[in-house]
Amino acid sequence: MSEKNKTLRFSNIRLKNWKNFAQVEVNLKNRVILVGPNASGKSNFLDAFRFLRDLASPGGGFQEATRRRGGVGAIRCLAARRDSEIEIGVVIEQQETTRWEYEITFRQDAQRRARLINEKVVRNDQELFRRPNKDDEQDRERLTQTHLEQVNVNRDFREVVSFFASIRYLHIVPQLVREPDRSVGRFNDPFGGDFLEQIAKTQERTRVARLKRIQNALSVAVPQLSAIELWRDERGTPHLRGKYEHWRPRGAWQTEEQFSDGTLRLMGLLWAVMEGGGPLLLEEPELSLHPEIVRYLPQMFARIQRRLGRQVVFSTHSPELLQDEGIGLDEVLLLRPTTEGTKVEPASSFKDVRNLLDGGLTLAEAIIPKTRPDRPEQLSLFGDS
Repeated sequence: MSEKNKTLRFSNIRLKNWKNFAQVEVNLKNRVILVGPNASGKSNFLDAFRFLRDLASPGGGFQEATRRRGGVGAIRCLAARRDSEIEIGVVIEQQETTRWEYEITFRQDAQRRARLINEKVVRNDQELFRRPNKDDEQDRERLTQTHLEQVNVNRDFREVVSFFASIRYLHIVPQLVREPDRSVGRFNDPFGGDFLEQIAKTQERTRVARLKRIQNALSVAVPQLSAIELWRDERGTPHLRGKYEHWRPRGAWQTEEQFSDGTLRLMGLLWAVMEGGGPLLLEEPELSLHPEIVRYLPQMFARIQRRLGRQVVFSTHSPELLQDEGIGLDEVLLLRPTTEGTKVEPASSFKDVRNLLDGGLTLAEAIIPKTRPDRPEQLSLFGDS
């Protein structure tokens, strides 16, 4: 079996009282595109996967994962009433060979700590464990930790633990990349604070090959960029530098400090998709990029997935990104805010969207109008009074 077919992926997620979402359950494809209005919960939807990663990652764990999010009270959906328990349930599949289910339910205790109400793991319809168990009843402090974070008990489902820990979230902030001193002590920083360190720590042969591929890809967006390499200054601090062709015969080298926001974001995105590994979570990958570049991002993700089998989940506001005819309706999840929390539904469940596509409209033309605020023209009146 190829490595691609061995790759685990999320096939379903269920959320209850998680931030914007009072009650949500949706199936997930290998490429998932989140579309919705501002403040509808796209980032919070992605954060449910990040929460699972934090549970299983070194330096994380149940209490730390909730603390990073401001505590249970900050996580709980504002639409929650009497039934205020928070729940995340996921189904993880590996082609047709393995099917895992993981579920966690928790609330806040009298000391304002996160406390488990339920935790279970199922493999191919066989329940491996369910909590609280007898040991938990005898020692209630055990319910402040998940079994995911306990090496002495997670042996039978360590594949799930490793999968959660492999989730990567990326939202490059160019200003952080331009200040490499900030990367000291950072690891897997989702905002790119350790991006240069990650490149520097990569085996030289792999690094050179990846940078060459990035240069070839960037030649479309930045045609004057003829070379990219890792370079260290006199202090040993790593930098990315690129050679720009111009009127001088030998061109000129520039470091990341001179790169545009779009160039840095595209470099980070291309590097991340080549890493392989677990699901990749992206926030608005179109930011700072030219619309003609954005149009081809879905095809790039599709090619990477065919090669590596890696699941990609990303949010977008971009009509250009949704112009790709290869995007399936079941790959697009539409987020719709309501007074009872945000609803999440696949675009394929909307009859009017299907009719518009049958009538010749593009996916962007059918979907984007559903994400617009009711009266955006009111913003133009700001400052009149």
